[in-house]
Amino acid sequence: MSAHAFNTVTGTRAPSALPVIDLSAAEDPVRVESFREALHEAAHRVGFFQLVGHGIEADEADELLDLVRRFFALPESHRLALGNLASPHFRGYTRIGHELTAGRSDWRDQLDVGPELPPLDLGPEDAAYLWLQGPNLWPEDLPELRAGILAWQDRLAAVAHRLLQELLVSLDAPREFFDDAFSGHPHLHTKLVRYPGRAPDGSEQGVGWHKDYGLLTLLLQDENGGLQVQASDGGVIHVDPIRGAFVVNLGELLEIATRGYLVATNHRVVSPASGVERYSVPFFYNPRLDAHITTVPGGYLADAPGVVRDPDNALYEVFGWNELKGYLRSHPEVARRYHPGAAVRFPES
Repeated sequence: MSAHAFNTVTGTRAPSALPVIDLSAAEDPVRVESFREALHEAAHRVGFFQLVGHGIEADEADELLDLVRRFFALPESHRLALGNLASPHFRGYTRIGHELTAGRSDWRDQLDVGPELPPLDLGPEDAAYLWLQGPNLWPEDLPELRAGILAWQDRLAAVAHRLLQELLVSLDAPREFFDDAFSGHPHLHTKLVRYPGRAPDGSEQGVGWHKDYGLLTLLLQDENGGLQVQASDGGVIHVDPIRGAFVVNLGELLEIATRGYLVATNHRVVSPASGVERYSVPFFYNPRLDAHITTVPGGYLADAPGVVRDPDNALYEVFGWNELKGYLRSHPEVARRYHPGAAVRFPES
């Protein structure tokens, strides 16, 4: 995710709820055209929607959330033993208040999981983002977590692949345009997140306003709301949970690839009330770290406004630089330990 200031914008009247997109309509000759029109509109105008008809049953999603709750029910000492300070790859557990968005502490704790791959043997001339490849950290007393989360990650990658291809078709672009960027070992990323109620100082920041770095995010959330999306009129869309649905949003890399025609939208999570816990599982569908993202071809480009460049948020066409940038900002303790100062030299954006 990418931290940004929340800028009020003017424009047309914003929707009061997110569009709901039924992915199963892509297989229905009667509904497929209207499905692609709705998908195109949601991605172009809002950058967020709720996805149903994706093939994962609501009971399966509930079981996954139950597994996540069991992780956070482990003794704190067991979770701290997985602390991400032990990982140069930014994997593992982050205790409450130790991830930052826009320089402020997010009131949540989480476990970060990526592809289960060995670390690379890197030299000083290798791109620093390659440090992000490496093993995950798993609790010994909940062995089913590893199998459950890695299987979930693979299933959501398949859903995201279908969705991304349909989005390309809705732009009259080649369906397989991004296939090469995801060949080999794409840098899939899953977070297990708990929002433990309101912070003691009264701050409502569960996670602050930000955009995501990659192409697509699929979010599974429990029944306790709190996700808010920046609306085009400067207001806020409150995202009501739909059991079994994924909240989908577009990342900055897709905005770059479409020259601003598809939008990555600011969003945040407001902490639940004291005494209420909220659980969510965001899945980030990201390409290989070294994937170079070029412009998606299509007639839509005649209406593309171009990417808005924020001097405080450099954007890179190679995905890995965007991902590393975000981790260095969000986890400064890990950054200081493994990636100090001049050790990371970013290219020109």
